[in-house]
Amino acid sequence: MAGDAGDDSLYPIAVLIDELRNEDVQLRLNSIKKLSTIALALGVERTRSELIPFLTDTIYDEDEVLLALAEQLGTFTPLVGGKEHVHCLLPPLESLATVEETIVRDKAVESLRTIAEQHSREDLETHFVPLVKRLSGGDWFTSRTSACGLFACCYARVSAPVKSELRVLFRNLCQDDTPMVRRAASGKLGEFAKAVEVEYLKSDLVPMFVNLAQDEQVSNDSVRLLAVEACVSIASLLQTEDVEQLVMPTLRQCAEDKSWRVRYMVADKFTELQAAVGKEITKTDLVPAFQSLLKDCEAEVRAAAAHKVKDFCLALDKSVQEQVIMTHLLPCVKELVTDANQHVKSALASVIMGLSPILGKTNTIEHLLPLFLSQLKDECPEVRLNIISNLDCVNEVIGIQQLSQSLLPAIVELAEDTKWRVRLAIIEYMPLLAGQLGVDFFDEKLNSLCMTWLIDHVFAIREAATNNLKKLVEKFGTEWAQQTVIPKVVAMSRDQNYLHRMTCLFCINVLAVACGPEITERQLLPTVLGMATDSVANVRFNVAKSLQAIAAILPSAINQAQVRPVIEKLNTDSDFDVRYYASEAALVAV
Repeated sequence: MAGDAGDDSLYPIAVLIDELRNEDVQLRLNSIKKLSTIALALGVERTRSELIPFLTDTIYDEDEVLLALAEQLGTFTPLVGGKEHVHCLLPPLESLATVEETIVRDKAVESLRTIAEQHSREDLETHFVPLVKRLSGGDWFTSRTSACGLFACCYARVSAPVKSELRVLFRNLCQDDTPMVRRAASGKLGEFAKAVEVEYLKSDLVPMFVNLAQDEQVSNDSVRLLAVEACVSIASLLQTEDVEQLVMPTLRQCAEDKSWRVRYMVADKFTELQAAVGKEITKTDLVPAFQSLLKDCEAEVRAAAAHKVKDFCLALDKSVQEQVIMTHLLPCVKELVTDANQHVKSALASVIMGLSPILGKTNTIEHLLPLFLSQLKDECPEVRLNIISNLDCVNEVIGIQQLSQSLLPAIVELAEDTKWRVRLAIIEYMPLLAGQLGVDFFDEKLNSLCMTWLIDHVFAIREAATNNLKKLVEKFGTEWAQQTVIPKVVAMSRDQNYLHRMTCLFCINVLAVACGPEITERQLLPTVLGMATDSVANVRFNVAKSLQAIAAILPSAINQAQVRPVIEKLNTDSDFDVRYYASEAALVAV
């Protein structure tokens, strides 16, 4: 570009002006994305003196273009001459931080935070902090919301008097008349708390947290909701006695807030809160709060709390862990197992098995197994899946024998359910279950079931059972396949029902891939070749399709000697479909 400019040193800027005035948004967007190239052509001095002022005065474009500009400016430090000149990027980013579109403001703030780190201490106070002050006192709420995200990134590196000013400014934003500003301040309070000294955290920021958590605007609960996140940061920074005195009264209120969204946030952040407040306060305050959330009237809150059951229990003080679970939490868990909302039941099912290692063998058998059985029979497939996928937790505690006596009968019952969709769901879980139970136990208890599915009267079940065989072979190995699966599949080739003979071919197709060329040639190929003379045309054209599939993995010599002659014979078959698929197979078997 510099070469194209000739003697006209303003040419790159002129080109940029023309492109930014073009009606085509894509062209304007492309020109913004070329800014770094233009800056390199101009050099650092002209970028500072011409390009940056031009961009500052030209912020009137489409949101998409402004977003690209905000992102580009965050990487511009080397292009303006390094850290000593980085402050020249503040004016255009300050303008972008005041626009109406939220994503543009957020990207501008992100870039401002990036270049704040590149300011020296002196430049922070001379250039960056004044920008924060201007945004904080802006007439439009957009600038004040953007300001909230800039305090934490500069606070630690400025002088004590400036820090005091920043704390006052942030307090003003927390008390702003506009809910959007209070919401932004609430969202950044936890981050700011980590930057502020502990003495000022207690004297200045905790009162801000209390006010935000009690925000009274009925129609806007997002301020209180975001204050819960701040609570985690603040509590983790304080001593236990300060947490009890300064934070817990407000946290108790949040856990009982009239807005379900606030209670949901408490439930969602519960284990983080637990870690922040410590074991003693957890025992006295959080256990009752957790019970309340597990019994909440809103399903979303119950589901969020149910997700946390395992982690909450694991983090309890070991000296009271079992007693708290058995006395306070297990009654709530038992109610959730039969909850009316499937999302609640599913959330619980995904974690409840994790209680077994905590409670031990006796409690698991007596109290948890009945719950697992109930969930295994739940009408919601996701609940059943979550139980089956975590069976290994229980297996380690109570042993495979106990597991087979209690849970496996329920699994077998589901596997033989009259509703084919239920059977289908169990088939899909079978490889997972097989991996957890081990090959010996699987062969004894579940292998025959898997073979029975291959002759199910519903095609979807037969198809799923075929794919299931492949996954089982991949899990247990080819030796197991030769001893256990392949003989039974080969026997199906002689079944009187032609649908079962076709299933035999489908199985061979997937087993060939899983077992490899040697086993395919020795044990599977003869069966396929023998079925080429089947009396049913549908079987014969599936033979052609199978030969096409397995020819791809067989050596060329075998294809020429054994596969190709059979395909040529099928090519003269009286049935049109058989001839068609044979001709397709002939292209592969060479």
